[in-house]
Amino acid sequence: MQILELIGRQKELFVADIETHQEQLKTIVSSSKFLVIGGAGSIGQAVTKEIFKRNPKKLHVVDISENNLVELVRDIRSSLGYIDGDFKTFGLDIGSIEYDTFIKSDGQYDYVLNLSALKHVRSEKDPFTLMRMIDVNIINTDKTIQQSIDNGVKKYFCVSTDKAANPVNMMGASKRIMEMFLMRKSKDISISTARFANVAFSDGSLLHGFDQRIKKQQPIVAPNDIKRYFVIPKESGELCLMSCIFGENRDIFFPKLNESLHLISFADIAIKYIKSLGYEPHLCNSEDEARTLAKTLPQQGKWPCLFTKSDTTGEKDFEEFFTDNETLDMDSFINLGVIKNELHINYEKLKFFENTIKDLKASKSWKKEDLTELFFKMIPDFRHKETGKYLDHKM
Repeated sequence: MQILELIGRQKELFVADIETHQEQLKTIVSSSKFLVIGGAGSIGQAVTKEIFKRNPKKLHVVDISENNLVELVRDIRSSLGYIDGDFKTFGLDIGSIEYDTFIKSDGQYDYVLNLSALKHVRSEKDPFTLMRMIDVNIINTDKTIQQSIDNGVKKYFCVSTDKAANPVNMMGASKRIMEMFLMRKSKDISISTARFANVAFSDGSLLHGFDQRIKKQQPIVAPNDIKRYFVIPKESGELCLMSCIFGENRDIFFPKLNESLHLISFADIAIKYIKSLGYEPHLCNSEDEARTLAKTLPQQGKWPCLFTKSDTTGEKDFEEFFTDNETLDMDSFINLGVIKNELHINYEKLKFFENTIKDLKASKSWKKEDLTELFFKMIPDFRHKETGKYLDHKM
């Protein structure tokens, strides 16, 4: 069964918009130079392939994961082949001196796309990983934009999240604060971004976990009370490229809601997935029961499943791509909506954030409460939900 069917859809979301702008996309991409940061993650690979197949003059990909970069190149060579332009990958941490030296050695790009992010809500469970989330999602983004400005880059794109709209977790709030920092830099370079839904079967996602559990003969576990919007990896790449190429300064692209994009629960996808592999789901009442039955049920054509209500920190009750006070353009594209942002910068607030983070790092001592309090000062209506339970505490 294809991914589209697993998430309850028959057709891709952005076909009409891509077809409408196909020639323009080819013309612009084939005459341009690109840098993709975080290009070996699931969304990064999808974006890289969308650029690659349109024959760019230069395409450099940076990622901290050496193994994922290897797979990216193997995937491209095995599916798309080669291009006339300069295609290279670099195993670099964008927060490092090595990356800064790499940019200083060349840095000549028309478009820089930043797909690097700490995207898991579970990463806010401890103060150390949470500080790294701030580094990756906010500080490094601000740094790479300034480097783009210094090198005369035409356009900077970075990925946000639907969870940045009325955030309830620190991950979504970090992306909302990132959007505030983007505003400051948008005076000096054109910047666009995108908020989109969960990418089905992306690395580390719950759906990707289903695949891993099956391979390892382990039970499938999912919440039965949470529904989410899903896009497939190819759609995530198309959304990012459309925003990068056609987005005006300070635009945020998102998928329009229609009959094709609808909410579906993780439990429903789990059942479809298990059945697509030829098994019948067997509902269990506890983790112990599920672990025990995983040793015998698969041989009988059944798979143990544990579906429970969610009670972990940072889970949003529903998903939204925009807030009531944001201005929308719903006419420029067929299946893409655009949030139009006026220039609005709170310099004092951004400086306060930078100085606070700098001071906490210098002290080499901070609590999660220090960072949570800072986020509340940056986003007064931040609706953080702290339950004391995290996904790492569950099977």
